[in-house]
Amino acid sequence: MNVNTLIELMGAILPKECIITDKNSLRVYECDGLSAYRQIPLMVVLPGSTEQVQSIMRLCNEHAVPIVSRGGGTSLSGGALPHKDGIVLSLAKMNKVLEIDERSLIARVQPGMRNLAISEAVKPYGLYYAPDPSSQIACTIGGNVAENAGGVHCLKYGLTIHNVVSVQVVSSDGELMELGGSGFESPGLDLLALMVGSEGMLGIVTEVTVKLLPIPEVAKVLMGVFDSVEKAGNSVAVIITSGIIPAGIEMMDNLAIRAAEGFVQAGYPVNAAAVLLCELDGVQEEVDYQLSQVSKILHECGAVETRVARDEKERALFWSGRKAAFPAVGRISPDYYCIDGTIPRKFLGKVLSEINGLSESYGLRVANVFHAGDGNLHPLILYDANIPGELEKTEELGSRILQLCIQVGGTITGEHGVGIEKIGEMCIQFTDEEREHFHLIRECFDPKRILNPGKAIPTLARCAEHNLMHVHNGELPFPELERF
Repeated sequence: MNVNTLIELMGAILPKECIITDKNSLRVYECDGLSAYRQIPLMVVLPGSTEQVQSIMRLCNEHAVPIVSRGGGTSLSGGALPHKDGIVLSLAKMNKVLEIDERSLIARVQPGMRNLAISEAVKPYGLYYAPDPSSQIACTIGGNVAENAGGVHCLKYGLTIHNVVSVQVVSSDGELMELGGSGFESPGLDLLALMVGSEGMLGIVTEVTVKLLPIPEVAKVLMGVFDSVEKAGNSVAVIITSGIIPAGIEMMDNLAIRAAEGFVQAGYPVNAAAVLLCELDGVQEEVDYQLSQVSKILHECGAVETRVARDEKERALFWSGRKAAFPAVGRISPDYYCIDGTIPRKFLGKVLSEINGLSESYGLRVANVFHAGDGNLHPLILYDANIPGELEKTEELGSRILQLCIQVGGTITGEHGVGIEKIGEMCIQFTDEEREHFHLIRECFDPKRILNPGKAIPTLARCAEHNLMHVHNGELPFPELERF
């Protein structure tokens, strides 16, 4: 469609100030957190209501205009990368709390509401929203739904899918749907689970009803200090199998420790090979008992030291270093590339050792900082995009790490989504038949494929090209590793 015609038609739906077409202003939206890939869209639109979203969808569906929805733009997989012939539908203006029901422990919010703002809004009721991605100060609940985001406390309290009761969704042709419900069970197929994590390819979320939890009476953080990354990784499974489920277990290796300490001064031991941050919450007696048990387990697993945060201020400081690890690494390298693979906990030590070997063979530093409790790895590959060929080498290393995750029974993403970043690895993890079923499901919701086209699900032709380049003789790398 002619862009001037599209602007004129959009003008009948939205006020002039909610339609962005100036090229310099469009550059704000040219990428998300995966800044290695950039594309300027035809325009950006900012609806302020569900009705406006419906009208935009009808217009784009009629004229086959691609749509990429966007929340806070913090996606690390290129999920919000614009389409050159399409529009970016920003939900930033739809950022209000619609209802708080403290008796039912739910809140109904618009998709542009920031993750952290939900907990701030319900704090006066003694409640909070549990999933807490490191980007929670900026990321939106709509984006969390799209990517099925996790966070530090996902081990005990679950991912976004476990904390969303229902969503209101606008389909590609403008139809309004309600998925899920306020009860414990909803009739029919579980389409809510299908929508969460669908990366904006099945519909546009315009309302989200989330579960709320009472703020715990006590929360304490224990830091375990290790002289070996493998020892630290192996201790995680031992804690879980002991019957203790911490609110969160996070791990950082030496490179990540040094970067975070230099940025935040959280009191981390900069000479340690690795640290584990283990948070325990609940009533006082339970937390005190579990602290003593976890401390004992960590020492038995090789920890050279354990520290308990002395007060709430130090607890917040311990977590501030972990949550600031990504920007902290950005201070010690011109660029970094974040991987998001998930593996069974029992392989943590071995896989971390293999990643270290890959780092050495590629000549690229890797900082490991991740959700150890659920095996969600976040290796940060440090590189310099100004050096010719270094981005390509970095992406190859990232692919090798993800193939390693697949080989030990894991998956290529835990919470960041596939987007454009991992679309090649989808060719390895899933068969042609499985991917074809993904396409068929998508076509049920979006027959014209206007929603986030080119993301997450590769075509058969693209997989044939990828496999020819990266997998030889049908074998994944690392044949010496035990297969799951």
